[in-house]
Amino acid sequence: MPDIITVTGLVATVPRHLVTTEGLPITSFRLASTQRRFDRSQERWIDGDTNWYTITGFRQLAINVAASVKKGDRVVITGKLKIRDWENGERTGTTIEIDAEALGHDLMWGSSSFTRSVSTNAGAIAAEFPAGESIPDLPAEGEGEALTESLIDADLEGRAAVLEDAVATPF
Repeated sequence: MPDIITVTGLVATVPRHLVTTEGLPITSFRLASTQRRFDRSQERWIDGDTNWYTITGFRQLAINVAASVKKGDRVVITGKLKIRDWENGERTGTTIEIDAEALGHDLMWGSSSFTRSVSTNAGAIAAEFPAGESIPDLPAEGEGEALTESLIDADLEGRAAVLEDAVATPF
């Protein structure tokens, strides 16, 4: 059974997005996670050691990360931890990887605006982009809203019977 870990930190590299020849979208980046503590004797915050992780997302998560995350963002990641030792001639080391299952902006440091992506099949989206190419920029704010609303409406039409009995819950 894989170890599940949750980590917060800074996106340290520009996220790299690609689509394999089999149509699998993959996005990866390096994450720097530095723990801070308050030193009472000095009356100030002190940075601890920095841990470095390679973060990888697949399928729909990869597509959403490529469109949403940039270098310098503070994020929260939950995923499967993988620790691998490596050798390269005279050099050896350890790589710590996280296969992301969930990833989002760390709202302790700022605000974020969420847009639901309505995709029933990440492979269909990936098929639109040739292998090795990045997904094009998303439409500017407001340009894609009509399309998004029509996709959500179409998605909800199939759930009409369930929604008829739904009760609004105030938050």
